[in-house]
Amino acid sequence: MMTTRTVLRGGRVVSDGCSTEADLAIVDGTIEEIGPVASTPDDQEVDCSGRLIMPGLVDAHTHADGRVFDDEVAFALLRQGVTTVIAGQDGVSYAPGDGSYATRYFAAINGSHPTYDGGGVAALLAGYDQATPLNVGYLVPAGTVREQVMGLRPGRPGPDELIAMRDLVAQGMAAGALGLSTGLDYTPGLFADADELAALCRPVAEADGVYVSHLRGYEEDSPAGLSELINICETSGARGHVSHFHARPELMFELLAEASARIDLTFDWYPYSRGCSVLGMVLLPPELLAEGFDATTAALSTSDGRTAVIESWLPRLVAKEHLGAPWADKLALAHIAAPQYGWAHGLTLAEAARRAEAEPMDLGLRMLAAADLEVSVVMRTQFDRGDDDLARILSHPAQLTGSDGIFIGRSTHPRGWGTFARLMDVFVRQRGDLSWPELAEHSSALPARAFRLGRRGELRRGAIADLFLLDPARIRDNATYPAPRRAADGIDDVWVAGERVLADGQLTGTRSGRGIRRG
Repeated sequence: MMTTRTVLRGGRVVSDGCSTEADLAIVDGTIEEIGPVASTPDDQEVDCSGRLIMPGLVDAHTHADGRVFDDEVAFALLRQGVTTVIAGQDGVSYAPGDGSYATRYFAAINGSHPTYDGGGVAALLAGYDQATPLNVGYLVPAGTVREQVMGLRPGRPGPDELIAMRDLVAQGMAAGALGLSTGLDYTPGLFADADELAALCRPVAEADGVYVSHLRGYEEDSPAGLSELINICETSGARGHVSHFHARPELMFELLAEASARIDLTFDWYPYSRGCSVLGMVLLPPELLAEGFDATTAALSTSDGRTAVIESWLPRLVAKEHLGAPWADKLALAHIAAPQYGWAHGLTLAEAARRAEAEPMDLGLRMLAAADLEVSVVMRTQFDRGDDDLARILSHPAQLTGSDGIFIGRSTHPRGWGTFARLMDVFVRQRGDLSWPELAEHSSALPARAFRLGRRGELRRGAIADLFLLDPARIRDNATYPAPRRAADGIDDVWVAGERVLADGQLTGTRSGRGIRRG
């Protein structure tokens, strides 16, 4: 039986730092030829006139772990040219274990997984094979590992507990995980010290994986946060990667230069100055969460319990440099899994409190109790930055684009629908801060190398045919804070493993994505 060949004809191939007029032929999921391609009668030809042929983009940081099966999410990513996402971020995701910890704690971020209920990293990765139009790489989440062995309690692990945790990491790496992630603002990950994390990173280093960290501090606290990461990487031998790095550009560049002289380091970034996370990260003391999620919601359901939290935590909250005293004005309610508070979506917590004639902290705690902790917020900080500052960061040689996309919530952050579209629309098309080949380098080739994604990230003979067609005149980012779930324009055709998953701007129903094993 003859294999059908797909020929992309008349476009400009963008790869290896340049853009060249050429045809591109795909056979059996790989790129067979680039250049003048002679026609054969059985070819399936696609007219690429006026369009760029781009390598599929890699979203270096996403929370689509359980959402890639959702057509709306797959559509949003493919319409930005994303063909691979890196999941298992911030130390919290489904495997190892049965997924119950992440499903409960990160209900407003990752949500539940439609099929996974145990079996470890191997089972989780297998569940993506031919089940989604996107590829999914996975990081072993250190917080999940700790919860499996120690529960939510603080303190250092005992010798046997540390061995058990290392074994879980090693098993995940053997199953094809790309590295280890930490979320050092989340429970129980924030209880881990550098010695514990270095021990967990040793099997990562042995497998040539990468240590990916949501640092213990950002902005003016970045020096301490990055110093800890460097220490962990030097002790363990693992390569390092900073999640959603944000600070003054001058400070970032100084820290990155110092760190890169000592370890192999990359970082991910998105072109927005606002963040998004669970409200519990902001309003709840870690020592309360350490008592368990049921105990936490029970405490928040009583007036005395909320008063105790307010008295113990509010002074610390106000003292946080990135929020400050008018903190409730900076938190916009993105998702509240409690129907009685549906009216508050999109409002700041301060606005909602005024409408409810309540104190912001008390109202937020009541929302958390009613929603079983499933509340997320879009966060504006003291450090909102304009496009000029963002443009300085995006061209750094260690920068990989990562959306930190959260696909749950009526009023969620637009970054899941718009990170790569905004990068192309604003910073390439409008401002010219990057060229198209530079975009491909930062958003495809570099992350493919950093995460060891094998034959992905570049358009060359023998590479896996993950690619898309881009109309540079039509590319538009349509996602905004008031309307975050609007898909981009300008990318209508996408191939994953040589199969067309988006055609003429619509999903084809083909699910050629897979769980990517490190290689």
